[in-house]
Amino acid sequence: AWTHGDPRKVIYPTDSRGQFCGQQGTPNEGLVPSHTNPPPLSMSSSPTQICVSKCPDRYLTYLGAYSSRTPSELEYYRQFCVPEFKNPQKAPIEVLKDKECPAMIIPSTPLARRCFPAIRAKKGVIMVGNETTYDDGRGRRRNVTELLEGAKKANVVLETRQLAMKIFEDYTVSWYWIIIGLVIAMVASLIFIVLLRFLAGIMVWVMIVMVILVLGYGIFHCYLEYAKLKGEAGSDVSLKDLGFQTDLRVYLHLRQTWLAFMIILCIVEVVIILLLIFLRKRILIAIALIKEASRAIGHIMMSLLFPLCTFFLLCLCIAYWASTAVFLSTSNEAIYKVFNETACQFSGQTCKPETFNTSNVTKLCPDAQCLFAFYGGETAYHKYLIVLQFFNVFMFFWLANFVIALGQVTLAGAFASYYWAFKKPDDMPAFPLFSAFGRALRYHTGSLAFGSLILAIVQVIRVTLEYLDHRLKAADNKFAKFLLSCLKCCFWCLEKFIKFLNRNAYIMIAIYGTNFCTSARNAFFLLMRNIIRVAVLDKVTDFLFFLGKLLIVGSVG
Repeated sequence: AWTHGDPRKVIYPTDSRGQFCGQQGTPNEGLVPSHTNPPPLSMSSSPTQICVSKCPDRYLTYLGAYSSRTPSELEYYRQFCVPEFKNPQKAPIEVLKDKECPAMIIPSTPLARRCFPAIRAKKGVIMVGNETTYDDGRGRRRNVTELLEGAKKANVVLETRQLAMKIFEDYTVSWYWIIIGLVIAMVASLIFIVLLRFLAGIMVWVMIVMVILVLGYGIFHCYLEYAKLKGEAGSDVSLKDLGFQTDLRVYLHLRQTWLAFMIILCIVEVVIILLLIFLRKRILIAIALIKEASRAIGHIMMSLLFPLCTFFLLCLCIAYWASTAVFLSTSNEAIYKVFNETACQFSGQTCKPETFNTSNVTKLCPDAQCLFAFYGGETAYHKYLIVLQFFNVFMFFWLANFVIALGQVTLAGAFASYYWAFKKPDDMPAFPLFSAFGRALRYHTGSLAFGSLILAIVQVIRVTLEYLDHRLKAADNKFAKFLLSCLKCCFWCLEKFIKFLNRNAYIMIAIYGTNFCTSARNAFFLLMRNIIRVAVLDKVTDFLFFLGKLLIVGSVG
């Protein structure tokens, strides 16, 4: 992959000759390609792709530009012709026949260094520029809806990019408030952890009351906004009628939005109160666990920063996987094929631009051209690129799961040294976290790799099922779709179970030093003997920490 790949194929567009736009040694350096010919009338013809300085901003046909005899219009049109076109006095029919210039150009929008029709909707009418029809350069008027299918995906991407730009603009305006909020949240979280060590019971109950009060204020605020918008013009429009809007602030002017917020907050408030009523005894046990965990963190403060190390290693895994995937996807060679307007026995066959003009094809089919078609290849390496991509994904899952497992064993080993210390902190290692990290790498690498391998296999199977589901979307086989949905659901559950079992197996590895299979078996039977208590306490503790996060986020917001 690193030998055959060329990332320029992803970054830079390619013209009809297979040359990169904006690269040294290519025509029109630093420019973008433009699909400026009309749609192909048959499978044998292909629109020429050329590199241009900017996308067209007006409707214009070559016949119109040539007939007007206006130097400015003809000069403007020439920038969308092939670089070899040097004779503006040449008969238009010959220019179009030789495909030196496009028959027509339309207003276009740049996207990913390519030009796409600038399609927009105005009062329910599809338009390109300010027109609903266009001249196709052959004397016929066409409706712009014919361009809609070809540019549909591009316009979805364009609208998504516009939404992302609006979000980015909001960040640029309020970035300092965001940083201040993050700093306040971080300081509040640290204070919260420190206070939990000494005042766990009081802090948890205060936190619960504060969450209920914050949600109550949210309900009251939503009601005030809902009442304030009563009678205002446009506030009674339903969310369904409004549809999706890239400017999210529009929704804040609708009464239905605030009503939905109020209902959601009411449901959350009622659910939290009911859970507190039925789980009050379990909450007391969870408070004791939280208090002991806070003491352990107080003796191992580096554990708060260790997740940054895991995050850094995961970033390295993602970077290696992404770069390898790009090189694999760009390992294909440029394939050139014969394109022509009239019937030809060589149509669609591969060709070589270097020898095409001297071949028999040009003699038998004078209007044939050897143009770039796509990237591909006939070797075994090119045929099995999809297999190599799946192997790359598998290795990414394996490495990522290994990094996560290493972090879990390290933290488990550090806290195990605290738990088993008879006299704390005198009987603990000087650096418990680094000691646990060293033990994990020295003694437990194989166990971590094996546990990560099992999880990676399940995850690759899930990716394969998603790939098959994508390929079978157009198929009308209901049984196959049903079977695929069942398999996806089963493997999703299996992945969740293996993640849960692996996490507890890693804890047993860190404590007792046994291999993965023994640790997984012991962890499984230990959990089964205390399944109800483990499930309830685990979820109650998660619920209490969720309330803490909700309180900090709500207060900062």
